[in-house]
Amino acid sequence: MSLSGKKLGLLISAGPDRPNFRHGVRTAAAALDQGLSVYLYCIDDATAGVDDPELQALRSRGLKFYACAYGAQRRNLPLTDRANFAGLTIVNDLIAATDRFVSFN
Repeated sequence: MSLSGKKLGLLISAGPDRPNFRHGVRTAAAALDQGLSVYLYCIDDATAGVDDPELQALRSRGLKFYACAYGAQRRNLPLTDRANFAGLTIVNDLIAATDRFVSFN
């Protein structure tokens, strides 16, 4: 069964030092390998992982990457071009527009 054209939404709230952060990033990589369109949103502690090299490498492979602007500001993290910083309305849009939505807490 071809997964090409399907959309996967991922929400990661675990910090970059937690196993679930890495699991979420590797799930995104595996989905991209299978030809899915992948949308990833980092929220809460995961905003500290925006600069993660493995995560950033996925952007060049087509990952649509968002991070919570409020979460980053609360943690005194800069709003850079390493992610599309946005609010929670984007999460709502991702849930509504993707075929599957998975959360890594």
